[in-house]
Amino acid sequence: MNYKLEKIQKVQVNDKIELAYEFINIHNEEKPLLIFLHEGLGSIAQWKSFPRELCEKLNLNGLVYERYGYGYSTPFLEKRKPDYLYREGDYFLPLLMKKLGLENKEVILIGHSDGASVALIYAACFPKNIKAVVSMAAHVFVDEQSIKGIKEAYDFYLSGPTLKNALKRYHFDHTDSTFMAWAELWQTPEFIKFNMEHLLPKIEAPILAIQGLQDEYGLPSQITSIVNNGSNANNEALFLEDTKHSPHFEKKEDVINAITKFLLKNKAL
Repeated sequence: MNYKLEKIQKVQVNDKIELAYEFINIHNEEKPLLIFLHEGLGSIAQWKSFPRELCEKLNLNGLVYERYGYGYSTPFLEKRKPDYLYREGDYFLPLLMKKLGLENKEVILIGHSDGASVALIYAACFPKNIKAVVSMAAHVFVDEQSIKGIKEAYDFYLSGPTLKNALKRYHFDHTDSTFMAWAELWQTPEFIKFNMEHLLPKIEAPILAIQGLQDEYGLPSQITSIVNNGSNANNEALFLEDTKHSPHFEKKEDVINAITKFLLKNKAL
């Protein structure tokens, strides 16, 4: 059930940048669209079968895309700035939606890690057509666990070819720039001050915030902040035992069932 790369398409979102994307068609056009936003080193292929399985479970169409600098999208043309998560949520995703003719489509956002942060930013800036947000292992501020985990990943990347070779399958000749744009920036004094909690009250849609209790990149207080600061009374937190940073892989069935239950409860389907 993994993705076939020939299905991936590209769209020009501005005069310099193309974004790669793939639709998952379940032929239910009148229902909300699931939009999948990948992690900080992710791509379409790295989601594996999760998007299609969730789309089939919910009987909804899906859109999976690669952000600027990742996978088949345009590689970075300049050094990434500390505001990159905001730029992804309030600039690039709206551009992509417009280019694909989806600006008025009702959507459910499914984000993981960096992608979950981007989903929350988008939902805060463009609340009109958001039916729900599923946030997995999001960062709404930088905590000590985030820095520790990224430093360990950075050291491992520099220690030998193992991690680079694994990522090169998805990010090709720009693997170094993709990795360093994430790992180096997160360790800078400028980015350590990142905090997007002020945006959370602007999110009108219900949020399901999921995190593994053994997440190596974030503390449980991230999820508590999302649920408590979002404006919808139906926000929920789901903490998973014996789970690290990728609950949709480590506890896939539990996550799919929890998402289904949450969306039904909130009449988002």
